[in-house]
Amino acid sequence: MINQLISDVLRDLDSILSEDQKKALTQSLTKQLSKLNAFNQPNENVKQHMLPLFIAAKRVEGCSEKSLRYYESTIRNMLDSIEKVECQITTEDLRDYLDAYQRRGTVSKVTLDNVRRILSSFFAWLEDEDYIVKSPVRRIHKVKTGKTVKETYSDESLELMRDHCETTRDLAMIDILASTGIRVGELVKLNRNDIDFENRECIVFGKGNKERKVYFDARTKIHLQRYLSERTDDNEALFVSLLQPFSRLQISGVEIRLRKIGRELNFHKVHPHKFRRTLATMAIDKGMPIEQVQQLLGHQSIDTTLQYAMVNQNNVKESHRKFIG
Repeated sequence: MINQLISDVLRDLDSILSEDQKKALTQSLTKQLSKLNAFNQPNENVKQHMLPLFIAAKRVEGCSEKSLRYYESTIRNMLDSIEKVECQITTEDLRDYLDAYQRRGTVSKVTLDNVRRILSSFFAWLEDEDYIVKSPVRRIHKVKTGKTVKETYSDESLELMRDHCETTRDLAMIDILASTGIRVGELVKLNRNDIDFENRECIVFGKGNKERKVYFDARTKIHLQRYLSERTDDNEALFVSLLQPFSRLQISGVEIRLRKIGRELNFHKVHPHKFRRTLATMAIDKGMPIEQVQQLLGHQSIDTTLQYAMVNQNNVKESHRKFIG
């Protein structure tokens, strides 16, 4: 096949090439096409070789270990299912895989698009690194997802949760989530010395170990100081468990505590992320520029910020009356 291809190329260029040029071209085509032919042969070692290289590249870019594990498991599942080396996987293979992935369980469209996005990143990297000519995901478009209005906490709900707290720790925890809008993963990483009470601010480390400054209100300052003054342990963590050995509070501990408060108050879906969405919505409703909200939440893309913030319908109604009605 390679020899025939080289002969066809030489025939097409016969009138414009000298004998020396033909010889040099033949040698170059033989060398390069042999590489391509070897790579296209089904080889389990090749299949297992590309994924670790991709994961290593993402680690160098600063992806967290949690994200890397998600990338690796998603791509490995695809490779094991299709059973082809990367350079032989076609758009049709991936469409069939995504279709089967969706049909074999109750997978949401958001989850399906996350899988598509990860596969797109993998094959785009293979294309950039010249392992393949063109990514087969290029022709697979974003999965359309229905937009739903995400719930936020009302002022009344926040006050009821504060009143229902049995410990100063839980009260301080709700206050800092509500006033800063930090992620729960950022909350549990905070240490005592990260808090600047004088300026009512603290430094948090977000996704990809990106550092940013967040701010809290006077009520949070008072409740945090009261909580820390009651502590008898020497743990550097800002929030610790209520029982000995008073270890650093984990994400699951925060979620369990908030769910318990929600159940007792008969509230629907009480979880840490809802505080973040509430802050974003409130900030935009009160006129904070979207770029500043983006900075406050630590979002890389402003589109992500817009997805978090659901503008209050009453404000839309008032603006309609002001500008249109």
